[in-house]
Amino acid sequence: MKLRTIENLDVRGKYILLRDDFNVQIVDGRITDAFRIEQSMPTIRALQAGGARIAICAHLGRPKGVRNMEYSLSPIAEYMKIPLIGDCLDKDFMQNMRDGDVVLLENVRFYPGEENNDPEFARSLADGFDIFVNDAFAVSHRAHASTVGVAEILPSYAGKLLASEIEHLNAVMENPKRPLLSIVAGSKVSTKIGVLKALAKLSDKLIIGGALGTTFNYALGGKVGNSLYEADQKDTALEILEYARENNCEVLLPLDKGVAKEFRADAVRSNKDFTEIEDDDVIIDAGEKTTERDVAAIRAAATVIWNGTVGMAEWQPTWSYGSFAIARAIAEQTRAGKLESIVGGGDTVAALEACGVKGDITYVSTGGGAFLEFIEGRILPGIAVLEQ
Repeated sequence: MKLRTIENLDVRGKYILLRDDFNVQIVDGRITDAFRIEQSMPTIRALQAGGARIAICAHLGRPKGVRNMEYSLSPIAEYMKIPLIGDCLDKDFMQNMRDGDVVLLENVRFYPGEENNDPEFARSLADGFDIFVNDAFAVSHRAHASTVGVAEILPSYAGKLLASEIEHLNAVMENPKRPLLSIVAGSKVSTKIGVLKALAKLSDKLIIGGALGTTFNYALGGKVGNSLYEADQKDTALEILEYARENNCEVLLPLDKGVAKEFRADAVRSNKDFTEIEDDDVIIDAGEKTTERDVAAIRAAATVIWNGTVGMAEWQPTWSYGSFAIARAIAEQTRAGKLESIVGGGDTVAALEACGVKGDITYVSTGGGAFLEFIEGRILPGIAVLEQ
């Protein structure tokens, strides 16, 4: 896959519509994690240095096509110290822009035409701009007006972040250092069938954790108590296990779990093998034996792909045990030069941040759904439109 990029692109005096992903967590009007904003800065600075006049297009949350100021990008504009244009279709500001200026357009999802990829809305959004740059990998699996519609109207290019995401993911998918270990967790097998099969075909070992692992254990006759799992995915789980065997991939399922009698952050924890789980037990984290085995698998790997925490990592310290142990083991091996690590997904990246090891990972993806769909081998519309 070869993309048109902004490298060597003459942007001086040109009006650039730049799609960034600023869908960050905001609590009481303050940004609590600016990772996606900071990852976008190299492209913004490069365009500024080239003399471009930049209007950043982004979204926050799901306002469902309605102007709901709860989802205003105002806190992001304040954080970046740039002007906020109150309507993403407003063009009046352009006549006052100078080379190197940057503004942020208000939430593009305030219009229903964005998620519908409405041609008329895309034309209105693109109007007045000379070039479109997509630097929002995390939303490039969506065929929206601001990812696909405008790219079909304006000369379009990939920004530095998007190009870097594709480069790193392509490398690990096409020619990974082996042994390759993949770790997939989360809540639902039904949403990860494709990526589980893709990784079963690619990997030497595959750890399936979290509620995904609980469903797989259920499929094999294990006790799951009063926990989150998908009973209707039993046959799918068994099919994936068989597919892994056919592709010589060893699947590592949970051996034990951290359980409680209530699903609460302050619940009393105990570790139980699956044979010991009682009907009123709630599984909340990976168990000690499982975690010890998973850490050993990480230390034996040359490449690790990780998506999804294996428990309620945000409920520290009681229920973050399994996820934090994985994060620290991956970081330790990467720091030592023994491992190439690729991590993606909001909760997973948050776990790295909470452990203070995010900077030790080889590559941290800004994508969640896009990260998984790329690994699965799906065509991402926002990227396909940028291919040479």
